[in-house]
Amino acid sequence: MSKIMPLEELAKTIAKLKGEGKRVALCHGCFDLLHLGHMKHFEAAKAAADVLVVTVTPDRFVNKGPGRPVFTGALRMEAIAALGVVDFVALNKWETAIETITLLKPDLYVKGQDYMDRTKDVTGMIAKEEAAVEAVGGKLHFTEEIQFSSSSLINAHLSPLDDKVQAFLADFRARFDAEQVVAELEKLKDLKVLVIGDTIIDEYHYCRPLGKSSKSPTISSILLREEQYAGGVLAIANHLDQFAGHVELVTCLGRKDERREMIEEKLAAGVERHFFIREDGPTPIKRRYLDHYLNIKLFEVTFMNEEPVSGALEAGIIARIKERLPHCDLVVVADFGHGMLSPGVIDVLQQSGKYLVVNAQTNSNNYGFNYITKYTRSDYISIDEAELRLPFGAKREPLDLLIDRLQAITHASDVQITLGQRGSLYRRGKEQVHTPAFATSVKDSVGAGDAVLSVTALCARKGLDPEIIGLVGNCMGALAVEIIGNEHPVYKKDLLKFVKHLLK
Repeated sequence: MSKIMPLEELAKTIAKLKGEGKRVALCHGCFDLLHLGHMKHFEAAKAAADVLVVTVTPDRFVNKGPGRPVFTGALRMEAIAALGVVDFVALNKWETAIETITLLKPDLYVKGQDYMDRTKDVTGMIAKEEAAVEAVGGKLHFTEEIQFSSSSLINAHLSPLDDKVQAFLADFRARFDAEQVVAELEKLKDLKVLVIGDTIIDEYHYCRPLGKSSKSPTISSILLREEQYAGGVLAIANHLDQFAGHVELVTCLGRKDERREMIEEKLAAGVERHFFIREDGPTPIKRRYLDHYLNIKLFEVTFMNEEPVSGALEAGIIARIKERLPHCDLVVVADFGHGMLSPGVIDVLQQSGKYLVVNAQTNSNNYGFNYITKYTRSDYISIDEAELRLPFGAKREPLDLLIDRLQAITHASDVQITLGQRGSLYRRGKEQVHTPAFATSVKDSVGAGDAVLSVTALCARKGLDPEIIGLVGNCMGALAVEIIGNEHPVYKKDLLKFVKHLLK
């Protein structure tokens, strides 16, 4: 349609119109499921200007809940262009409208009345957008029209979630609203966290399989590109940095392949880091080879010395931990079984008296040798179902009985068991809550449990309602599985948006 233009062409058109003395208004948003509220908003915006331009958020930046956007960017633009009040439509290139405002230079940047209260802007973008429009000679303008919610309509009529999940959410909304959950999450920002554990560098090598080798029964592949991500305790520190007030990291790197520069670059600037170097091995590296088209993992090669740290290195780590313990509100232990958490380090942490959060992970490098039951004192544990079953050799025993046994050994008051597609169980004392999964697609499950651990650890320390913790944790997991290889943390703004739109 002639109204739909690329951004660069639209910028030239707007410059020409402004040169002719026309006043240009810009509306920006997702507009997933166009409704009467949008139409009234557009009419009010057009009434304040001569020309109305609407830009649409690209699909990849729509973080409003499972299955969103319901309609692609192309369909959303087509629906908006069909309205007579709209003069031009374009698909945005960026996550926010700031770059768009700078490019298009509208006279008015128009938002609805729900953005007037800056305290309810979970993304914190209104102030930045206002500064951007003022920088190009325009101003922020609000409309005051009848309001509807695309998310409420989609949740009611077009949700990709099944009936059981919808029933759960309806019951949850009857007792908690989105603003209450967001307010609880805001309480986390005064917490100081000491996070301790194994660093992992996740390498993704994307290949194109060529076929069977002519001289051996192997599949030959050609390497196309490589990516490196900060995994293990580094990813957990980055997630925590989004929500906590201060994060300190204690971890161990390897002299033989340190990767210090990459790690420094990938860690969030706010994380205070304490690195120790072991001379007898590399920084743990997990190199995964994937089919570039299907994004399927072909095989994995690991580089590490998995022996527990000892001697002077262990003593140095323990001394640093003891030094930092008085300055934190909780300790998060990320035990991947790769050597950092020696018996001596574990003993110090268990005797520290600090609120102790523990994840002892079972993976291909430690299978059968890194059970959560080696911890005899903790306050909160977050593990998956296999990590609960394996220590007890209990393939079919009911989960609630296994959690009883786990609590008896570890003395953890709070336990979360993640169940993949079946959601999660959260236990506080003897009270147990089941929360269904909210993910509707999975790009990469690597690191999803670490993301869940990070935010639920803070929630548990604050004593939030177990139902809220279960919902927040599963929202965090749903966002994490959309991220390839810990490319970036789950941003706080995205979690708050997800929660708000899920509960509308």
